[in-house]
Amino acid sequence: MTVAGADALAGLDPRRRRWVEAACARVDRNRLRDLLTGLVDIASPTGDEAPLARHITTTLAGADIESQTMYLDDRQANSWGRVRGDGTGPDLLLYAPIDTVTTGDPDEDLPWVGESLRADMVARATTVQDYVIGLGASNPKGHAACVLAAGEAIRAAGVPLTGDLLLGFGAGGMPTNARPGVGNPRRNTGQGVGCSFLLEQGVWADYALIAKPGWTVSWEEVGLAWFEITVHGSHTYVGSRHRLPYRNPVALAGAVAIRLEEWFPQYSRAHDDGLVEPQGMVANIRGGWERTASFTPACVRMMVDLRLSPRTTPTAAKRELVAAVRRIAAELDIRLDVEQILAIPGEGSDPRMWLCRKAVEAWEAAEGVPHREFRDASGATDANILRGRGIPTVRVGMPKVVDAPFEVDFAMGMNTVDLRDAEKLTKYLVRVALDTVTRSLEEVGMV
Repeated sequence: MTVAGADALAGLDPRRRRWVEAACARVDRNRLRDLLTGLVDIASPTGDEAPLARHITTTLAGADIESQTMYLDDRQANSWGRVRGDGTGPDLLLYAPIDTVTTGDPDEDLPWVGESLRADMVARATTVQDYVIGLGASNPKGHAACVLAAGEAIRAAGVPLTGDLLLGFGAGGMPTNARPGVGNPRRNTGQGVGCSFLLEQGVWADYALIAKPGWTVSWEEVGLAWFEITVHGSHTYVGSRHRLPYRNPVALAGAVAIRLEEWFPQYSRAHDDGLVEPQGMVANIRGGWERTASFTPACVRMMVDLRLSPRTTPTAAKRELVAAVRRIAAELDIRLDVEQILAIPGEGSDPRMWLCRKAVEAWEAAEGVPHREFRDASGATDANILRGRGIPTVRVGMPKVVDAPFEVDFAMGMNTVDLRDAEKLTKYLVRVALDTVTRSLEEVGMV
């Protein structure tokens, strides 16, 4: 809870206080609503972000910000902008992904998100009081809107910058591979592919702040490893079940999944340290012919997502999972195979580095209380890509909506933004940015 009378600019020297005040005066809640509505109304499922990227580039250009659309292919693209400094100070990247893991298309999303698509699950923004609702309205598009608005405000205020302020909007930030049957030949459409490409193409900075949910300053987060577990049984026919050996891998897979779900909390407790509490989950079970219910397959496969502490390598996590699977196989007297199919290590930045210290100072000024760390994080973002490439990075975002005048479940939390929180985050981004890109290299300890 913010302390009444808290001074969100406390700790700034008089000159930077004036600059931040001038820029924050240009942060307007109605403009945030318009920006967010424009983002939500353009569908951007992972792999198909190009239309939204072009819209963002146009929006940046309209604010007199240098901007480009960066294509990964004909359907997937990033957008980025630059407010130039004089070259004597550090460059800062404010970053947000722009893709949604669900599509808003009932043919793709149902029945996996529910029996029907609610209004919040489609790419059409609606407003209820101070809330904007629509697919991805909070995660990630509300955070992208805050980055856009902060860039616009700083550019409009005409603050003399020493370093460049970069604004990055990345495709493929969701933990997903290519959607089946939609014509994209590339498998690597998610998992931070847009952020990685942005950096490879020279959009680089000395520091980065990624805007993603969670009203706290985080300097580390989990990575993720995906595994495919094959459950072996016997291929047989229902009419022969009583006459032949019967080992139905579908039923066995259910037993394996239950035992894995019982093991995941043990794994979490073993790796609960720093800011993270890595989780695990069985995500799907696949196998057999959908055209018939009369025959069992010889095997079925399941996918597991096992989150990684920054202090756990993908191979170390694999060894732990394999050991657990071997115990389950012995208990059930079945054959189980494990293959690692994806690995993105968890990464951390030094909490003593410049941007982290300034981000914490700004948070404490905004709240009027000492910074509160979240120590149970298990969400992975493109921050791992940024840190993995050597860019010191912090993550800060809006709190998830929990006290709205309507019921909020997981999906509604992803798809709802409180504009009051968006305004607060935007002004926070302005302060952190101007407290960095108006400094000399010596001030931030780079010389």
